[in-house]
Amino acid sequence: MRYAYLGPAGTFTEAALLGVEGAREAERVPVSSVPVALAAVRSGDVDAAMVPIENSVEGGVTATLDAIATGSELRIVREALVPISFVLVAPAGTALADVRAVSTHSHAWAQVRGWMDQHLPGADYVPASSTAAAALALLPGRDVGFDAAVCSPVVVEQHPELEVLAENIGDNQGAVTRFVLVARPDAPLPPRTGADRTTLVIPLWEDRAGALMEILEQFATRGVNLSRIESRPTGNVLGEYFFSVDVDGHVQDARVADALVGLRRVCPSTRFLGSYQRADRKVATVARHHSDGAFREAQAWVAGLQGGGPR
Repeated sequence: MRYAYLGPAGTFTEAALLGVEGAREAERVPVSSVPVALAAVRSGDVDAAMVPIENSVEGGVTATLDAIATGSELRIVREALVPISFVLVAPAGTALADVRAVSTHSHAWAQVRGWMDQHLPGADYVPASSTAAAALALLPGRDVGFDAAVCSPVVVEQHPELEVLAENIGDNQGAVTRFVLVARPDAPLPPRTGADRTTLVIPLWEDRAGALMEILEQFATRGVNLSRIESRPTGNVLGEYFFSVDVDGHVQDARVADALVGLRRVCPSTRFLGSYQRADRKVATVARHHSDGAFREAQAWVAGLQGGGPR
């Protein structure tokens, strides 16, 4: 197996990938961005890619939501949750008072803004492709336009030549990022466990009053809970959007399957991105009249009516 991940080594994405069985022994390919990682899956250069999709502080990772919603289809086969802890690092001998510019990934910067405003109010922000890339740019022999970087503590463990100026600088100490392992659409569908998630891309096919309500009704009337819904521009025309949606349940659950049938009728371009076990193993609460048994009973009753059988 070959896995792509947002590199270089030491990123939170690599930490998520290392939690996959067999990933430590497999070939791991660091790449520069989420679109590059997903392109490698589509081309067959790698078997799967680990990418961030949602953060408890910043919400959806737009680069992933957009890249997975367009182009040839992909499948999410697994998810992972990684607690996020940040440190501020710099070359040895650097004092906090010497820092004039700090580099990190945009999502990391958003999660340490409060700390920065309090301790380094005048520091400039320099965007980086990843937290690890920002830190590694500070290694001896490299000339960069910043003095410090925000990264994972793992980077410092791997590169002791970097000095930690401050630890636990995140504004939210309970921050968590959700990552997904993405493969090609012919990947086996993960089995239903009872603690599952299904991810969909639903284009808003018509800009009119009630269009979104018509989408939501497909889930609400069948007792399918939406755990995440975000709108994203398609990039084609101003005002044209799609919805990235996570629902509780598996496509093999009767309520979810029936909702997808209804959704497909009203929006034929709906994209199924996968059903997979939740990383937190949280079992969905389902009312009796939305259970698989209730759906089977109702379908059998209608079949009897259609066939002229007992009513």
